[in-house]
Amino acid sequence: MNSRDFGLTQTQLEIRKLAAGFVDAEIAPFAREWDRNEKVDPAIVKRLGSLGFLGLMVPEEFGGVDADMLSYVLMTEELGRGDSSVRGIVSVSLGLVTKSITSHGTDEQKSEWLPQLVAGDALGCFALTEPGTGSDAASITTRAKRDGDDWVINGSKVFITNGNWAKVALTFARTSEAGITAFLVPTDTAGFTSTAIHGKLGLRGQPTAELTYDNVRIPDSARLGQVDKGLGIALGALSRGRISVAAGAVGVGQAALDAAVRYSTERQQFGRPIASFQLVQELLADSAVDLSASRLLTHHVARMADAGVGPKDYATDASIAKYHASETAVRVSNNCLQVFGGYGFIDEYPVGKYLRDARVLTLYEGTSQVQKLIIGRDLTGVNAMT
Repeated sequence: MNSRDFGLTQTQLEIRKLAAGFVDAEIAPFAREWDRNEKVDPAIVKRLGSLGFLGLMVPEEFGGVDADMLSYVLMTEELGRGDSSVRGIVSVSLGLVTKSITSHGTDEQKSEWLPQLVAGDALGCFALTEPGTGSDAASITTRAKRDGDDWVINGSKVFITNGNWAKVALTFARTSEAGITAFLVPTDTAGFTSTAIHGKLGLRGQPTAELTYDNVRIPDSARLGQVDKGLGIALGALSRGRISVAAGAVGVGQAALDAAVRYSTERQQFGRPIASFQLVQELLADSAVDLSASRLLTHHVARMADAGVGPKDYATDASIAKYHASETAVRVSNNCLQVFGGYGFIDEYPVGKYLRDARVLTLYEGTSQVQKLIIGRDLTGVNAMT
């Protein structure tokens, strides 16, 4: 029995097998090309929908798949193993947007958006980060003002995954001095524009954009949740999202380790495979141990969610998993590049891409430093930022 199978149900094993087969056949062979072109094949979105990967944990009445958080984590790890850009598309649209609508949407909002998002006919983007506001989400300056039965939104967002592909932008805007409200903004609304961001270090195939809201008028029926209560929606989504990022980070690290192990048995130096050298084995062994720890931390917090523990109660555990897994992905991919030597420095081999993709995992959905603050505050009861 593979140790990674221990404790998994038959359904979970089948979901992981389906995801692994899909990755090996339809993602991994094209990852380098998508990275070079700075664009994954848009057709992959519909394919993800047809396999049910955009509908995990969404009610079946909307076309979703009855699954648990651990199944979602297993799927996400496999996507991260294939191409972190594809994993990011899914994590944002499903993990941050679709699940937020499922949890907080009205019946009308669910009926309008969930079937499209689950099928891959639409993508969602999570419009929170702004040019002047990253880690301090409570300080956003995009504003929404009430005008009769409508809201008028003005402001901008940046580094928004799926921003130039999405049909709906889950937008967070200030509605009072102390309050933030969430809105479901169709991206074809007048005054809404998106500008693609190119030249990224990693995640090159993933669509990323800057969004501009210029007197974007939407009806109150587009409001998600209560007025001035949107920050709670955002933070709850990010707690769930950090589980997904952790799983994706494990996938990136696993891909790097798999590649390095194969290469070490093929590459000859001094008349024998480099796998026979102790220091090469040390690099591989350290990587395997770190990945095992990250995977266990990620599965632990997924099981907490499946046991009914709420996002507020597993937030620290999600930060622990995200922090450990993202830093591990960087360290492991760097170790594995070392195994490849000079060949790891050119994109004919995959480990350079793994290192570039891993690096951003320590930045988004809360930097490693923010995760440490969350963990430290939980330990001490003291807010280190005041």
